[in-house]
Formats: sequence, structure tokens, C-alpha cells
Amino acid sequence: MKGFKFIGLLLGAMLMAGCENSTFQNSVPAYPVHVVIDTRMGDFVHFQREIIGDYVIVTPQGYFHKDKLVQPLLATDRCGYGGVIVYVNMLKDYCAFDLACPHCAQKSLCRPCLIDGLYGVCPECGEEYDISSGTAAPQRGIAHETLRPLSVNGKETGKLVISQKR
Repeated sequence: MKGFKFIGLLLGAMLMAGCENSTFQNSVPAYPVHVVIDTRMGDFVHFQREIIGDYVIVTPQGYFHKDKLVQPLLATDRCGYGGVIVYVNMLKDYCAFDLACPHCAQKSLCRPCLIDGLYGVCPECGEEYDISSGTAAPQRGIAHETLRPLSVNGKETGKLVISQKR
């Protein structure tokens, strides 16, 4: 009986050790992200969950509501590896992604995806990511992973805080 307990413990330890590094690693490096968008005041008062397809992009140059610069980057802001997009998806919910294409990030080619209505389009490889669905899934089969999803907190209060998912 002692032998069976020992074998069971040994197998359990081996299984746990084998799963240690089995978590998915996104090809886009996890650069710091800290973006605050207050939809209750200022330039972002029109960025509301009811407006499907609306978005804000944050790059080192600042905050852009669609194509218009509305606010410079603050010292506390961090905009990820390829910039950040905060989008109102078809479910009328805020979602956020790093704009770096995972396919091109593997090759150390990073130019942010351009937004074309419902899609983020990589200027290097041409992959299209469906951001309207809230998943940013690749559509053309060039890439095999989504844009890096980011966490959006404060949806209920209107003061959105975007950061890396933990």
C-alpha cells in the first residue's frame, strides 16, 4: 500500500512539474500599459459605449479619437508595444488591444496596425484582425494568434483604465 501512495505522489509531482511552463505566450512582448480615458468629461465625453465602432488610439504621440489628436501623452501613460486601441465592439462594450501584429512581432517588425472600420490591418503582412467582435481574431490566416488583449476597468463609472491582463 505504501508503494502505491509513493507512486501516486511521484506521478502527481511529475504532472505538476510538466505543466509549469504550459501557459500560452503571446508573440507580442508585454510592454507596460497604463491608459486612462475619462468618458465623463473633456475630449472623451463623446466616446460612449452606445456608439458601436467608435475608438480611441493611444501612441507615443498622444491620444487620438479616431484620427484626431485630442490629448498629448502624459508622463504616467504607457502605450504598450505597438500602441493601444480602445474600441466599442458590437456588444456595446469597451475592449482594448495592443496594436502590434503578433505575426510581425515574431520577426521584430513592429509597425502598429491601422484601423479600417471593423478591422485592424497590419501594414507589414496585411493580416486583418476583427476588432469589432471584441476578439481581434486574425481573418486572413497569415497570423495564428489574436492581437494582445488588454484589460479595461472602470466601465461602470466611465473612467476607463486600460492595463496589461494579469
